[in-house]
Amino acid sequence: MDGQSVLQQLVKHYAQQPERLSKQVRIEQALRQAVTQEWPNQTRLPSHRQLAAALGVARYTLSLAVATLIKEGLLTTSHGSGTWSCKVSPPAVSTPTSVQLSKRAQRVLRWPGASTVQSGAFVPGIPDIAQFPMRKWRQLYSSVTVPQNALLLSYSTGGYGPLKRAIRDFLARWRNLDCDIEQIIITDGTHNGIELCAMALADVGDTVAMESPCYWGARNVFTAAGLNIEAVPWLPEQGHNLPPAPGPVKLAYLTGSHHYPLSVPTSATDKQRLCDALSPAYIVEDDYEFNRDDHSNLLFSPQSERHLLVGSFSKMMFPGLRLGYLVVPRHLAAPMNRLRSELFREGRMLDQAVLAQFIFDGDLDVWCRRIQRDYLGRQQVLHDQLRSLPQVRSVSPPSSAISLCVEFAPGINDVGIAQSLLKEHLIVRPLSPVCAPTDPRVGLVMGVGMLSGETLVREAQRLRRSLEALLR
Repeated sequence: MDGQSVLQQLVKHYAQQPERLSKQVRIEQALRQAVTQEWPNQTRLPSHRQLAAALGVARYTLSLAVATLIKEGLLTTSHGSGTWSCKVSPPAVSTPTSVQLSKRAQRVLRWPGASTVQSGAFVPGIPDIAQFPMRKWRQLYSSVTVPQNALLLSYSTGGYGPLKRAIRDFLARWRNLDCDIEQIIITDGTHNGIELCAMALADVGDTVAMESPCYWGARNVFTAAGLNIEAVPWLPEQGHNLPPAPGPVKLAYLTGSHHYPLSVPTSATDKQRLCDALSPAYIVEDDYEFNRDDHSNLLFSPQSERHLLVGSFSKMMFPGLRLGYLVVPRHLAAPMNRLRSELFREGRMLDQAVLAQFIFDGDLDVWCRRIQRDYLGRQQVLHDQLRSLPQVRSVSPPSSAISLCVEFAPGINDVGIAQSLLKEHLIVRPLSPVCAPTDPRVGLVMGVGMLSGETLVREAQRLRRSLEALLR
């Protein structure tokens, strides 16, 4: 393919990107589409000067976009030889040896975990970072650092007080929860909160009950902590499949008001029935995805002596924030705060101060209401494209969450389909690896955070065409 054709196709894709996106993001999206849909493998790109001139952007902006695509494996470059397109190959899976890693580490790594590709069409678990009000966020950083408060550079033993108050008020507005400030522990995201629960409330060899399908991240944390996992299948229309004569259960880890990865509402009544059968010492509920009106699905109560609630701002705002919260029973607040300080040495006071002000100013409420409306519309687009595909048993109903799940008929190789879609830079997760051995469900988990508008419609149509061919 000659350089002029390459330029024309890239300009065409760039012009199709929503103008509300930054120029860098528009270039990245255009390059992804050109590499995966138009250009043959090993197509040489014109010089950065020619590309920037054709797109009408600064060379620095173009270089940032190209660097992103190089990290994703869609472009490759070497000094003096130019820039070339290349297709993404599924990452090689290496088996750790017992000499190098502990048995616990080997158990964690045998499961599919965090993807090496964290951007692209339908990547699950990533919110819309392109629309996030980053200008306001930068202004808040300036405002909290202007007074030159040296305390913000120190450890944050127990968490930043104003942020705890902001979270308390946010939980009252959005989750209808009335908790004390002392019950709130600031964490470095969901995984950190789950790890603290495992370290504080269970010993090596204890049993934790988890739903199937499960959140893979929580399963990895519990496995690394040396806990035995008892999987309890959950079907939206039937509830939990109660295990016969369950043994002693130390922890029950349950999804909050919206199940992940199935992306459907949960039932507090059904979760209570499961806990009555298992009689766990403690119940950890992960409020992974939620909206303002579904708090009745929560089992958690701030007045309970054995219920804990895990939450994260990474799915609401942006993944790199890595700040969350853990709401614990009153009698556990002091010892768990102390344990967190001893194990993890809290910090990031600047980030906590900015987040507190962001919540106090009402910006988080505005952002959540706006983006959840957007997610609902995006899910409707994807739902309409996928629901009539052959071999599709169900598609999770449109909601304000960032995830959507497609369940296939039994016998479909969802792992192989996910790997084939990866070659087309359609990033999804197979459902079967997060199901128990006794749970035969197969399907795909995908996200709607990275795409919107006409780009979403085009990519959803491309996904449908690819799945039609693969499901035959």
